[in-house]
Amino acid sequence: MKSTRDLFKNNPTLLEEPEVIELLEYCDELEDENIEFKFQKANNKELAMIDMLQEVIKGCNDLEKEQMEHDRFGYESPKYQEAILNLKNYILNRCREEKIYL
Repeated sequence: MKSTRDLFKNNPTLLEEPEVIELLEYCDELEDENIEFKFQKANNKELAMIDMLQEVIKGCNDLEKEQMEHDRFGYESPKYQEAILNLKNYILNRCREEKIYL
């Protein structure tokens, strides 16, 4: 399965269009709702891990987007150290909540 951003790899400038940005945000929301539905349907550790990994990938994609904006427009660089700390805390908290032992 392709990520939504992979669909635009041949024309990355489209990623800057407001409609495309809105569409990608909508896709992210749908993915989140789909994961939530899966949790309600079969609440198990495998789904918790899948959700956790998808959130990690989503966070990485957001950082990549911030870096691209920084490179292109000179915006403030992403705060990688803060992002890594937040990611670690998120994983540890989710594991504790789902009783997943790493």
